[in-house]
Amino acid sequence: MDIRDLFGIQLPVIQAPMAGSQNHQLAAAVSMAGGLGSIPAGMLNAESLDAELSAMTALTDQPYNVNFFCHQPPALDPEREQAWLTLLAPFLNEHRIDPASIPGGATRKPFDAAMAEVLERHRPAVVSFHFGLPAPELLQRVLATGAKILSSATTVEEGRWLQAQGVDAVIAQGLEAGGHRGMFLSTDIDGQVGTLALLPQLVAALDVPVIATGGIADVRGVDAVQALGAAGVQVGTAYLLCDESRASPLHRQALQSPAAANTVLTTLFSGRPARGIVNRLIRELGPRPDAVPAFPLASNAIGALRVKTESLGLDHFSPLWAGQNASGCRAVPAAQLTESLAAGWRR
Repeated sequence: MDIRDLFGIQLPVIQAPMAGSQNHQLAAAVSMAGGLGSIPAGMLNAESLDAELSAMTALTDQPYNVNFFCHQPPALDPEREQAWLTLLAPFLNEHRIDPASIPGGATRKPFDAAMAEVLERHRPAVVSFHFGLPAPELLQRVLATGAKILSSATTVEEGRWLQAQGVDAVIAQGLEAGGHRGMFLSTDIDGQVGTLALLPQLVAALDVPVIATGGIADVRGVDAVQALGAAGVQVGTAYLLCDESRASPLHRQALQSPAAANTVLTTLFSGRPARGIVNRLIRELGPRPDAVPAFPLASNAIGALRVKTESLGLDHFSPLWAGQNASGCRAVPAAQLTESLAAGWRR
């Protein structure tokens, strides 16, 4: 099934949810252009999500997607936390940050009953999940709103599991994609493959529509994945320079520099593998050192360093999320980018 029919949209383009780099304004612009705008809820609480969805529906009555993380909250590990602070000690000392001032606890919470209540009030057309799916009772509450359900698969096994749980479509997240890997059945990064390898395998293995994401930057990429059976595309990095994006000036600068050609999967910023542009932190510590605490606990100390250095105009400790193909990044309205991505799509 074409996702235009499934979601009630005009163009087969989903704007990837990008927590920290966008809000409802980007999502609304994409939805009003005929695509499916997405609101990331991974860094929001129930009150702020309610405000975001109210702001979204004040701008448009078109279908939109709300995205949630559904990871398992980590157990506190004082020894690993101390090892992490020891690893970061040279940077903390350099910027005169007292480790005792760094807050503890998880800064990102998985989808829960409070978030389900917000969805029940707003009833978005689509709800998507990263890192698998929430507990069955929570998923049933979402289904009862009438929302279509999406989740990301990074392997054929994950795709089959998602289909067995009743999702309406699967997002094939290739290794090229920026931001967090959606992997949830395995932690083996060596088993991750690119979009053009993963997509046709998922299309062959599943009965539900498969949406391609990762490395898609322009209409040529859209055409390529359609030829491999994609029912639509999800695009993130290309939207980061759009007028409605909230990517920071430092992030925008990095995306337009030669540095954008050098991305890696790193756990340094959150504790889970995520693709971003290489900066000082990654160069000096390596992308995935053993001392990094579990997701999302790593972000507390990094957040303190980020605030301090960004105030100095430095991106040394900033998560510069980007996929391996930033060639589609343009400072244009999101509607223009959405329409250009969909140009030439063959029904």
